[in-house]
Formats: sequence, structure tokens, C-alpha cells
Amino acid sequence: MTRIIGIDPGLLHTGWAIIDSSGAERHYVASGVILPKTSLSLPERLSIIFRGVTELCEKFCPDVCSIEITFVNQNPKTTLILGHARAAAIVAVANKDIPVFEYEPNKIKKALTSAGHADKEQVYKMVRILLPAAKPKTSDESDAIAIALAHANMSKFSF
Repeated sequence: MTRIIGIDPGLLHTGWAIIDSSGAERHYVASGVILPKTSLSLPERLSIIFRGVTELCEKFCPDVCSIEITFVNQNPKTTLILGHARAAAIVAVANKDIPVFEYEPNKIKKALTSAGHADKEQVYKMVRILLPAAKPKTSDESDAIAIALAHANMSKFSF
């Protein structure tokens, strides 16, 4: 059994999910969202993301991490800030000697829905079908579960 932490990085909402994977079996463990206060400075928010992911790694002891690659959008500043949040999460995981696997958003969607351009509702529905015990309350949480599932489905390793 391999434990996977899936992370959907964001400065305002960092979704996370823990699943266990063995062969074709997938088991939901936990999920949630790290929510830094919007009134905090950028360094303070990044610190909260870093500490939150560190605490999750200590509590759930994942074997691997699956994280979404930052999508470059039309606003370079937004892309850069998202990259900071992503880096905070990656460093937290790397400090625990957990291997990090990075996936593009369209690959994650395709691994779950067979459509690389699936919308958030389609991803949510597949998460609920594949892991009925998962009841994500936000799209960030649902996306984190999808990221963990995508790694389990796409990994070249036999779990």
C-alpha cells in the first residue's frame, strides 16, 4: 500500500488530499484546505502553507507527493505568486524526504475523466465515483483528491 498526498497549490486556498493506493484499489483517507488569512503578508501566507503541509506529512506519513504544475496564465504576477505557494508546499514535502511528482492540469483531468479539458464539475463527479467516501467541500479539495488519484493511475510503479 502506498500513501499519496495530493496538493493543489494556491496562495488563498491550498487543497490537500491523502489516499492509499495498492494495485487498482484506491482508498480515501482525508482531505482539506489550508487557508491563510488574506490580511497576512505574502511571506506569512507562504509560511502557513509550508507549516500546514509539513504538519500533514508528519500526521499522515505519505510515501509520495503529487502536485499540479503551475499553469502559466495571461497575468505574469498571478503566475509568479502561485509559483511561490507551490514552492512552499514542495519544500515542505522535500524536507521530509518524500518524492515529488508533478503533473500538468490537463494530464490530471485526462487521467480521471478521459478528457484533458474537463471542467471542475466533471472532475468532482469522477472523484465521487472513484472514491465514494470522499466528500470534498471545495473545488480546491476536489482538485487535490484528483491530483492524488491521477498519480495513482498514471504512475509507472506498481503500488
